[in-house]
Amino acid sequence: MSSSLTVRPARVADVAQMARVNVRCWQETYRGLMPDAVLDDPGFLAARERFWTAALTDERYRENRVAVAERDGALVGIAMSGPPLDAGAAWARQLYVLYVYAADHGTGAGPALLEAVVDPEESVALWVADPNPRAQAFYRKHGFVADGTAQVEGGVREIRMVRGTQHSR
Repeated sequence: MSSSLTVRPARVADVAQMARVNVRCWQETYRGLMPDAVLDDPGFLAARERFWTAALTDERYRENRVAVAERDGALVGIAMSGPPLDAGAAWARQLYVLYVYAADHGTGAGPALLEAVVDPEESVALWVADPNPRAQAFYRKHGFVADGTAQVEGGVREIRMVRGTQHSR
């Protein structure tokens, strides 16, 4: 991994690559946690392309921040944050997406993407699959703590992690 990493705002031209990153990262991360039928659905890629097109073009998502990590002209990671869906949330932003190819774990892509979509001064929450020890350790390293809340989404158990505004860097 000697080539340099670039993190930048996502563009509509990135949608096809963003969908590929999204699908492959789900396959790498959630195999065994989610049904294979979901992960291997032939329509999965097209559905993610529609999702990312909407995320980047629909006025409803204008307050979202979407970033990509690129190495040698190819995307290796994606991230998105936005206002919390819960109007009564105690945090300013929610991290909705942060995926980096397994081959690029440990290269700095994850922290750079996180920083690109969440300001250090903002309180933020996220949901992370449980078990997913690597992701949970990554978030702990970046100041997030589990708040004791769990949910099951699409058959996957998730725990909520939050970070206040005073986290150390």
